[in-house]
Amino acid sequence: MAWQGVENLQVIVLSDLNLSMSHNSQTELVIEAGRTESQYWKDLWRYRELFYFLAWRDILVRYKQTAIGVAWALIRPFLTMIVFTFVFGKLAKLPSEGVPYPILVFAAMLPWQFFANALSECSNSLITNANLISKVYFPRIIVPASAVIVSFVDFLISGMILLALMIWYNFVPDWRILTLPLFISIAFAAAIGAGLWLAALTVEYRDFRYIVPFIVQLGLYISPVGFSSGIVPQQWRLLYSLNPMVGVIDGFRWAILSGRAQLYWPGFLLSLGLVTLVLASGIWYFRKMERTFADVV
Repeated sequence: MAWQGVENLQVIVLSDLNLSMSHNSQTELVIEAGRTESQYWKDLWRYRELFYFLAWRDILVRYKQTAIGVAWALIRPFLTMIVFTFVFGKLAKLPSEGVPYPILVFAAMLPWQFFANALSECSNSLITNANLISKVYFPRIIVPASAVIVSFVDFLISGMILLALMIWYNFVPDWRILTLPLFISIAFAAAIGAGLWLAALTVEYRDFRYIVPFIVQLGLYISPVGFSSGIVPQQWRLLYSLNPMVGVIDGFRWAILSGRAQLYWPGFLLSLGLVTLVLASGIWYFRKMERTFADVV
């Protein structure tokens, strides 16, 4: 069917009877039964500018009307590092793997802070953008993904503290630092996977707005941020690695601390498998619930 007065638009409707009609045009809009799934991931590229603008907007809003602006991305992890260094390094006198305790702590603080910020931002991302979601079509996964990017920007800024600590203590990493992008990718996968779960669950159950801060606070103390995972008894190391962030943090330390922090490979592989599972299941659950977001949000 062709509409008079429309010269540059072609609409092709392919039904289950495999009927097709064509019209000479320059632009085509294809609507085909069952094709939404196959085109979903292509739409992510088509809406890449929306992804950029959402991330940039959130970065600007986060530090808008603050007295010191992006310096908060430095102050929070720095103060946490000082507290952990004093409590675990000075009072408890836990081992530091032969490196200055502030560097030991901050090498773990970087991935943990990124992961924790991503969970907090992702969990509320769909609720915050409710007006946009209920009025315009776009792949909804862009919203929590852009929130992870905002947390990653904070991660890059906080990395300046680690660099300053290395200069202060005259600490030079070895070749293992070249593997750091690999562990950053694993941390990214963990943040996106868990973030997608929480983003979808928060839309359906608003209770998660109160549960997420508790999860983040609890995770800080059960993850090896203020101490080395090497103090965990050997018979419990594999069980302890059921926390996916254990493998991520140990990987960061192994890459940054010139091999002084030993990587427990069975536990790391277990954490890596769990991160993969969280990412795959997060995408699956988010896609499953995505059709209801506009009605529920």
